[in-house]
Amino acid sequence: MYVCICNGVTDNQIREAAIAGCDSVAELTMRTGCGSNCGSCLDMAAGLLEQARAFRDLPLPMLQAA
Repeated sequence: MYVCICNGVTDNQIREAAIAGCDSVAELTMRTGCGSNCGSCLDMAAGLLEQARAFRDLPLPMLQAA
């Protein structure tokens, strides 16, 4: 789904940026251009970024030794 119509940024691109280490909306704007024109997408972009960062930061369960 397109989040930023002005710059053609999708939700997948926002998730990919978060996985690659993007930690703020300002950084997301620099990486993708999301929100750099009218800014109406920034709330949705921030929510998607936060969700993706939370998923990225989940600790992996430790595997038990066999």
